[in-house]
Amino acid sequence: MQPKFKDIKEYEKAQLLLQPIYIRLIDNLRQQSELLSWDISYEEITKPFPAYIVCLKKGNYISKNNIWELCFQVCFDSYKSGQIHPVETDKNLIDDDGELDWQQLDFKTKILVKSLFISE
Repeated sequence: MQPKFKDIKEYEKAQLLLQPIYIRLIDNLRQQSELLSWDISYEEITKPFPAYIVCLKKGNYISKNNIWELCFQVCFDSYKSGQIHPVETDKNLIDDDGELDWQQLDFKTKILVKSLFISE
């Protein structure tokens, strides 16, 4: 589900954040899968909007997650899949000068990715 924004400012912050989050998410998924010897693959979907599903597999365990939904979890405060109320960007990811806080962005992305591999 595409998030709803409280105002244009929140939309602009998300625009600033989502590409770097996407890149870090994909890279961290790859690194973690290699480190823990998990199989990883991607499935392209077109609904509700074009995206990819990341499939993580180890033994009989399979986990599937929408890449954009994972990005939204990093980008927004307390984001839940399918939420209907407006989203707010995580204020820790942008510093007082309006620049990305790369350390916070990396930290939050790594925490999320590691949680995906704990579910085994």
